[in-house]
Amino acid sequence: MSIITTKNLSKEYPSKSFSKEKILALNNFSFEVESGEIFGILGPNGAGKTTLIKILLGITNRTKGEITIFDKEINENSYKKKLGYLPENHKFPNYLTGEEVMKFYGKMSGMSGKDVKKRTDELLKIVDMEKWRKTKIKKYSKGMLQRLGLAQAMINDPELIFLDEPTDGVDPIGRKEIRDILEEMKERGKTIFLNSHLLSEVELICDRVAILNKGSLVKSGRVDEITLVPDNYVIHCSDLEENIMNRLLTGFKVTILGSNEFHFKTQSYEDLNKLIDFLRQNGILIRGVQREKNTLENMFINLIGSQN
Repeated sequence: MSIITTKNLSKEYPSKSFSKEKILALNNFSFEVESGEIFGILGPNGAGKTTLIKILLGITNRTKGEITIFDKEINENSYKKKLGYLPENHKFPNYLTGEEVMKFYGKMSGMSGKDVKKRTDELLKIVDMEKWRKTKIKKYSKGMLQRLGLAQAMINDPELIFLDEPTDGVDPIGRKEIRDILEEMKERGKTIFLNSHLLSEVELICDRVAILNKGSLVKSGRVDEITLVPDNYVIHCSDLEENIMNRLLTGFKVTILGSNEFHFKTQSYEDLNKLIDFLRQNGILIRGVQREKNTLENMFINLIGSQN
């Protein structure tokens, strides 16, 4: 079931100069976010990520295109009651405590005082901010602000949560803890829309991603699928004798990676099976045949670089 669907979504801004030309922030952008998944939006600065999030939240109006969230057109504001949002570079009043920030956002969401207190107790414990609940915001570090921001985004127990750079300024241990929180939310059936420049984090946590460049969708899909290198295989086997290595090098044009590992490139399953037959006929134990994978970061850099 799709939670978010856009079709031919476009957004134009007027040029800041005297030119009549428009700035195209989004260009016929179509995508879907499925219920219960963690979906990542990626792209370089100026790609249109923030514009997209603001349109989906109803902060900015689209120029044209269709948008439905929870099967309702976003002109119907009722869908916003099911949303949570952590903006990038969010600011909380310095004179409030962490507990008071949670109360403020809970009341804005229409929650009763009793429910706000219950959710505040639960969430501050989850994000490991319980001992700082009575401390003024002005004494919080960047990482502490991110943890509190994540808690306020969940105060109304939303079904769909937008997180813009949720691990920004958080140390590696804190990032791992936030990933665990997001996984727990996913297990509870929540849908998470994530924007992050930390591609290693996105690769670890997201089910699917969409890559934006210059306002257009350039690639989308499951992380484990789009990082595969086509027609490249890594073979793991028992130790190879020198004469077997030489026959692999000359007959199959492999690249030796070690005494029991080599790389084989082919577009033919028939050739792959010939290689496997050769190994078996020569008493080589095959421990694994894997499609070669690229990192999400390398794939992203190569993809964006080829378009600029």
